[in-house]
Amino acid sequence: MRTCINGKQFDEERALYHLQNAAVTNCVFAGSADGESVLKEARDIALENCSFSLRYPLWHVKGFTMEHSAMDDKTRAAIWYAENGVITNSVLSGIKAVRECAGIQLSNCQIVSQEFGWKSRDITLTDSEISAEYLFLDSKNVKLDRVKMQGKYSFQYMENLEINHCVLDTKDAFWHSKNVTVRNSVVKGEYLAWFSDGLTLINCKIIGTQPLCYCKNLRLINCTMEDTDLSFEYSDVEADIIGHVVSIKNPKSGTITVGSVGETIWENPVMECTGQVVIRSGEPVVV
Repeated sequence: MRTCINGKQFDEERALYHLQNAAVTNCVFAGSADGESVLKEARDIALENCSFSLRYPLWHVKGFTMEHSAMDDKTRAAIWYAENGVITNSVLSGIKAVRECAGIQLSNCQIVSQEFGWKSRDITLTDSEISAEYLFLDSKNVKLDRVKMQGKYSFQYMENLEINHCVLDTKDAFWHSKNVTVRNSVVKGEYLAWFSDGLTLINCKIIGTQPLCYCKNLRLINCTMEDTDLSFEYSDVEADIIGHVVSIKNPKSGTITVGSVGETIWENPVMECTGQVVIRSGEPVVV
């Protein structure tokens, strides 16, 4: 029989430790006892219309849902080592909200959480807004769809990342990443994707200085670039760019096809650079 807990307040250490097969609704996890790990090691639980203001509430939880709930900024390190969770229509505001988790789906969420999603795998984030630094550091098999993101140093050391219909306002994104595909998105930031391997950008708008340097297996398909000076330095690249690029510097190999380019710079390369820049015929040249 499923346990039902409704309209209660809990603030003691491990108040509902190892809770199993339970529905928890309209509950508050806060109070003067300031206890940690209130739902640690829970199994098969459903949280609805709950509010959290205590540290480490959902550690080592397996099989959970959380909807229409809120974790405030005192809910530090909220969800660690958890597996197979679905979070919808919720607010996550504490630092380090998700770490070393697997199989977590988040949708229609508002997230303000520095160091979100580290060392996790099989994570999806859809129809949400997120503010974070070092977002999804060293994670694998992650998908973002219709996400608005703001932060710094995003997606570093990641493998197998798919991004669709997103707006990313970031900095230093995708450094040392492997096998990343970004479609139909805006990617804004400085020094984007240095040292990446297997990054593909399709129908994207790329904004910011010195992007896409030191890359391997880089592809751009039907993309535009804005304020992108000193692009592609020492990269192995195949690119089809619509419109203007401010400047391209020392591409290592491959072909970069553009509508126009302000300046192609061949200057003191530290390695052999054989990349080609081709101006697409029939496209208006930007002066």
